[in-house]
Amino acid sequence: MSFDVVALGELLIDFTENGMSEQGNPLLEANPGGAPCNVLSMLTRYGRKVAFIGKVGNDGFGNLLEQAIVEQGISAEGLKKDNDVHTTLSLVLKKPNGDRDFAFYRKPGADVNLKPEEIDPALIENSRLFHFGTLSLTDEPAISATYRAIEIAEKAGLIRSFDPNLREPLWPSLDEAWKAVDWGMQHTDILKISDNEIQWFTGKEDFDEGIKVLQDKYPNLKLICLSMGPDGSRAYWNGLRVEVPAFLQEKTIETTGAGDTFCASMIHHTLKYGLDGFDEDKLKEMLTMGNASASIVTTRKGALRVMPQIEEVKAFIAERTA
Repeated sequence: MSFDVVALGELLIDFTENGMSEQGNPLLEANPGGAPCNVLSMLTRYGRKVAFIGKVGNDGFGNLLEQAIVEQGISAEGLKKDNDVHTTLSLVLKKPNGDRDFAFYRKPGADVNLKPEEIDPALIENSRLFHFGTLSLTDEPAISATYRAIEIAEKAGLIRSFDPNLREPLWPSLDEAWKAVDWGMQHTDILKISDNEIQWFTGKEDFDEGIKVLQDKYPNLKLICLSMGPDGSRAYWNGLRVEVPAFLQEKTIETTGAGDTFCASMIHHTLKYGLDGFDEDKLKEMLTMGNASASIVTTRKGALRVMPQIEEVKAFIAERTA
């Protein structure tokens, strides 16, 4: 196999706050972003060989993004550049309560202009696992490109990984978003979902009840990982339910990339042990590594370029559990 993981989706510039100007205006830093590449960046820390499929504009920001992913060890052979549509931009501002407010400049944006014929089947066929989210399912032609990529992955027998990563402002309606998540659930083996996403999608306030809804409706789901922010995370696999508390710390400055970092742990450990090779201890190892690496990344600005090294994560866990 050429690659352990190939991911398809958005690669964009996140303009994040970085102080104030002398005039009292927020200073915005152009951070490389996009959930799939954040996941891939963390996977390179685990020693995984990874590739990205997506599209940026043939412009300064597109060149910056290409350089950024290559620097992180992510293959850009599936990255296309659009001569007519600019690189997608996102403004990420902090709300008073610490949550993030997203504003996207994406109608059009290069990431959703990825065409089905621009997908290289060999890139997917020569991988072990295919990872995707829903941001490539908001608009054509990226919807059709995602469908084609999944079809190739299924025919080639790849493990499939899905993170809904709901961004409400990008959808015409939450009904459309629900349909896209439903489609993704049908076409995956392992799922990373957040606390607010499972409550929204299933209508169940209780997480265990929500998981039961998913397991009954989508018997293809072999492993479900639930991220609960400051309350930690859970894994559901083959009748087992394992929960690990979060590593809370005072140095947290923003949560960008935390879920993606956690998702990388889920993917890495699935490749390490196999879909059928988990047990309680291995699930706990997966969640602990995911929680710790996510905790570390919340102390840094941005995500893609600042993912922690594995030795750093292990040292952090040892220090906190001594």
